[in-house]
Amino acid sequence: MKKTDIRVSTLRALLLLAALAAHGCATTYTTPGGAVSIPAITEPEVAEALAEEPAATFPVHLIVARVQAPGYWSGTNRGYGYGAYSVVTARDIEEQEDFERLQALPGVRSVGTLSRMLLPPQMSTTKELRTAAAQLRGDVLLLYTLDTTFRTDTQRLGPLQAVALGFFPNKNSVVTSTCAVAIVDVRTGFVYGVAEASATEDERSNLWNTTAAIESARLLAERRAFVDALAAVERTWSEIYAQYGGGR
Repeated sequence: MKKTDIRVSTLRALLLLAALAAHGCATTYTTPGGAVSIPAITEPEVAEALAEEPAATFPVHLIVARVQAPGYWSGTNRGYGYGAYSVVTARDIEEQEDFERLQALPGVRSVGTLSRMLLPPQMSTTKELRTAAAQLRGDVLLLYTLDTTFRTDTQRLGPLQAVALGFFPNKNSVVTSTCAVAIVDVRTGFVYGVAEASATEDERSNLWNTTAAIESARLLAERRAFVDALAAVERTWSEIYAQYGGGR
């Protein structure tokens, strides 16, 4: 074969390989690229949350705390502290049987509550609550908050909104309360789970012509929401104990 023919054959072979490559018929396999650390590419808050792990050893000492908006006030209670939130340390809708109910949860050794003596005046994150719970040798922190609203046929009343008692007569008035719960590891801040429940008291507002009548409706709604939230906590806790406490 002449050198010219060899060059032509070689050129044709190269052109054929180029054509095959252009049509996606590669003759080699390239493995996929490597993985990326998801926490490393998220915002710091998300990365920290993903990196958290529970540290409690069951059975646990459960610390219960009610948190509300800063400056919280009601006819029966006051919030302690300022900053991002306040802590309600006195009981108004809670009963001793509620804490006995929590005590009966599987994997719970004992139940305690936070005192304002352990809390700083200014609070901005759950770290202050976890620090106070740690002083009580707590392992798990059960936080709950109540969101209570009033509305009539024509208007919704927000928090700390003052209205005359004459606003309610001749209107169908409703008070609704939602109790939201978060279960947090004291040592790491890991959130084991959440729960929530709502309750409503619906009365013809001609019965709401005194402060005492309105307060009674509010307390009934908040009490029912809290009790229903405890039922939701029991369901959530069963899953938590099965996963982290070795329960069946």
